[in-house]
Amino acid sequence: MQILSAMLRAAVLAGVCLLSAGAASAQDALSVVTGYLAAWNAHDSAAASAFFADNGVYYDASVGTPVEGRDAARTQVIDAFLNAAPDAVWTMDGDPIVSGDAVAFEWTFSGTNSGAWADGTAATGKAFSFHGASVFHIEAGMIAHQADYYDALGFYKQLGLM
Repeated sequence: MQILSAMLRAAVLAGVCLLSAGAASAQDALSVVTGYLAAWNAHDSAAASAFFADNGVYYDASVGTPVEGRDAARTQVIDAFLNAAPDAVWTMDGDPIVSGDAVAFEWTFSGTNSGAWADGTAATGKAFSFHGASVFHIEAGMIAHQADYYDALGFYKQLGLM
């Protein structure tokens, strides 16, 4: 976890996150991200997806293919997780790193896989908890880009899928 934290801090400080000329203030960017997490934790996919720009991009490093657009982020990511784990809890671990319109933080995602996954994989009924990190880029008060990095293999093993 310390290595992940060091890599995350180095990436943000090195400017890996794109910064736009009209960037929202750091506090505004953080407010967008904390509102987005609150919507996830309220299990409200409509509210969560409303934080995405129309052409926002969600990138899951374990999948490797970006999901483009607000509606696709809702159906392919948010709904997929909340339907499969209706008791999901996404917790920010420690203080986020905020620089201009970029927000990065480590997190824990936990719940019970009591619903089917979007790909048709049946519910396992198993509880899970895994750690990861996210990097957000905010433009005009909306999520323009979200990238998630986590141990997908460990997650799948907890579910008994590997």
